Amino acid sequence: MEPLQFNIHEAKTRLSQLIQFALNGKEVIIAKGNKPLVRLEVLPEAHKTRTVGNARGLILSMSDDFDAPLEDFAEYME
Repeated sequence: MEPLQFNIHEAKTRLSQLIQFALNGKEVIIAKGNKPLVRLEVLPEAHKTRTVGNARGLILSMSDDFDAPLEDFAEYME
């Protein structure tokens, strides 16, 4: 995966987006005059741990035919 490189001015205007790139696992480099200076790195404590069952109660109702085959996709089901 090739790192994403941004100059300082662009990094200042797009900081929130660059942080999200880093959180999504992309390598973000900030450069001055196309010369890489720093790397944006996610701190280990910033990684969220997934908790099983944390969405309990979120779905209040579900149709009885929720998992019934759709007519539009009948030819793909054969």
